[in-house]
Amino acid sequence: MYREEITQYSQSLSRDMHIIAYGHAGLPFLAFPTQDSPCTNYEEFGMIDCLKEFLENGQIRLFVVDSVDKESWSEGDPDKGRRAWMQEQYFHYITDELMPMILERTGGELPMTTGLSMGANHALLVLLRRPDLFAGCLSLSGVYDSDVFFGGWMNDTLYMNSPERFLPNMPADHPYVALYNQKRIILCVGQGAWEEDGVRSLKYLQSIFAEKGIRAWCDFWGYDVNHDWPWWFKQMHYFLPILLEERNGK
Repeated sequence: MYREEITQYSQSLSRDMHIIAYGHAGLPFLAFPTQDSPCTNYEEFGMIDCLKEFLENGQIRLFVVDSVDKESWSEGDPDKGRRAWMQEQYFHYITDELMPMILERTGGELPMTTGLSMGANHALLVLLRRPDLFAGCLSLSGVYDSDVFFGGWMNDTLYMNSPERFLPNMPADHPYVALYNQKRIILCVGQGAWEEDGVRSLKYLQSIFAEKGIRAWCDFWGYDVNHDWPWWFKQMHYFLPILLEERNGK
């Protein structure tokens, strides 16, 4: 399997950021790790082995990126304004600095985004803010509610990074709505252990999508489906063949 470690200096974040590219061809994904995790996350917890056949057969390729969640969404810094600012800088790193490199490697093919847990939030957010840059998203077990992480605090910067806040205020005839409906948006959550906030927040997003006429597949799995890697493996194996069939026009 093709594997490449990439280091890229980010002007937005004033630091080196690391990416691991897996796979030589196929449907590209920009992949976000679980909360507070580096780009080695998918490999260390077995997701790369889980997707080995897809990667080796040239069906998919992954670009797994570092997170900066410890300085943004997590609660290490008591300065919430700084945390929101750091998330905004991370967004600009992804869209302004990382994406040109990915598009060069894919020959201009727009990647889908994907992510697990907090990574699911990032995957959805970058698609909703820059639908021109991405082909869709596959988000698993996200908690799409900034109040969970910021305790109800809000400013303009955090607002722009909180889909549950900015989507309700988006006019139904906004040009982005038409763009969203050209994409494949899949949001999945279990209803078992540690998925309570995910279920609640996805049901709310589902209602907003319906109100705005945004076609998104919000999939609620069973009450035995927990917020954990073994279920994310199963969900990836369920959704990837569907996405590949759509890409191949079947």
